[in-house]
Amino acid sequence: MTFNTGDLLYIAPFLVLAVSGMLLVLAEAFFTGKDRTALAGITVAGALASTVVSIVLYRHLGPTSSRLLFSEMLVADRTGYVLSGLFGVVAALAALLAPSHQRTHGWVVGEYYGILLLTASGMVLLAQAANLATVFLGVETMSIGVYVMTALRRRSRRGNEAAMKYFLMGAFATAFLLYGMALVYGAVGTTNLVQIQQRLVSGNLGLLTVGSFLMIAAFAFKVAAVPFHMWAPDAYEGAPTPVTAFMAAAVKAAAFAAMMRVFGQFMGGDKLPYGVIGWASPMVVLAALTITVGNIAAIRQDNIKRMLAYSSISHAGVLLVGLCAMGLGSASGKAAMVYYLIAYSLTTMGAFAVVSYVGSKDNERLDIEDWAGLASRHPAAALAMTVCLLSLGGMPPTGGFFAKFYVFKSAMEAQDQQLLWLTAIGVINSAISIFYYLRIVTAMYFKDARGEIATTRSAGLVFVMAACPLVILEMGLFPNWWLTL
Repeated sequence: MTFNTGDLLYIAPFLVLAVSGMLLVLAEAFFTGKDRTALAGITVAGALASTVVSIVLYRHLGPTSSRLLFSEMLVADRTGYVLSGLFGVVAALAALLAPSHQRTHGWVVGEYYGILLLTASGMVLLAQAANLATVFLGVETMSIGVYVMTALRRRSRRGNEAAMKYFLMGAFATAFLLYGMALVYGAVGTTNLVQIQQRLVSGNLGLLTVGSFLMIAAFAFKVAAVPFHMWAPDAYEGAPTPVTAFMAAAVKAAAFAAMMRVFGQFMGGDKLPYGVIGWASPMVVLAALTITVGNIAAIRQDNIKRMLAYSSISHAGVLLVGLCAMGLGSASGKAAMVYYLIAYSLTTMGAFAVVSYVGSKDNERLDIEDWAGLASRHPAAALAMTVCLLSLGGMPPTGGFFAKFYVFKSAMEAQDQQLLWLTAIGVINSAISIFYYLRIVTAMYFKDARGEIATTRSAGLVFVMAACPLVILEMGLFPNWWLTL
């Protein structure tokens, strides 16, 4: 491997996040008590600086140009920079949510902010990965940080239990991922994704098939696809709400960014995506199960965090549909996937911002009945939550509607219309999902409040509650601008 100093410019988003994260971990030792809230501002500045750098580099590259970096370990292209910018924005939003929640619920931990940015740096690695080794480093950098953040509320038994379950399941996923990569290497003799693409047909198909299937299982853990989803509801419920928001939005988006590189781009096309030994054969089954089981389980939930957890599982299924379409040669597959990831991430951050806002000291109000009459007490919060829920359900004129529309459209464009049945399952389940989202809307608007609803407020929290629904509506009203990205 050769080191080219010119390549450093193209990984600037990663460097900004990594350096800022390390400095924040050191700076935390010099902040005490309420002064730790200043760390949130530094975190937001670092995350947004990474996003700005991503935008500059996005504009620097041409629409179809790309550049391999550090002996083809990383790739610089517009898709990677759009996703890198998204991870910076989500990290900034997660930092804005944290201070008020930390003060109210008694987990004022300065390490959160440094770990947050270091975790986001691993996500940027995944967005620019061009080698299986880089994919592994990105996955582990991201995962270890999230394990730690899940357990930051140290006095919470539920949080400790959630972190332990998440860690153990993540360890199993890591073993599957590493073993799968080893088998792929044995099949084609390289971990370079560009070279893997060139050697798909000439390699050992048996090893390649088993290796790719093990990698699918590993990524299925990361995105909480059925039947590898059982950790998600417990982890989402037990983690502090800002951490849950970051997990649901950024971690899922980063895992799919890696899957887009590995399966959609370098192992896609007309060589080995489908058929008896193709990776799309098990993935379409996972997609159908994930959409259906996620929706059915969400219907039965009375806890909002668990409901949103199962909802995120269902959304993972929809994204798997888009990934299969991308791998099977759909011309609009990549654009549909990126648009969906942006809309889903911002919608999720907005929804969890309202969940954080409604909770108060010693009472997070996570049961749906606790939200009765919210519209009469806090109409702006109820409106923000309604917009986010309608977007998650795929209702116009929100970004969530066009996200699902473009993903299902790309699936219908796949080779020989092989995904029509999967598209039908997705559309039917999208209609079913409206039921459990409207349960919350009904409670907020059509049930009487049981008394005053105390809230957790801060300027950053209110900003997230206002900004995310507005962007979601803008994405629904003007989707073409976003698709040109």
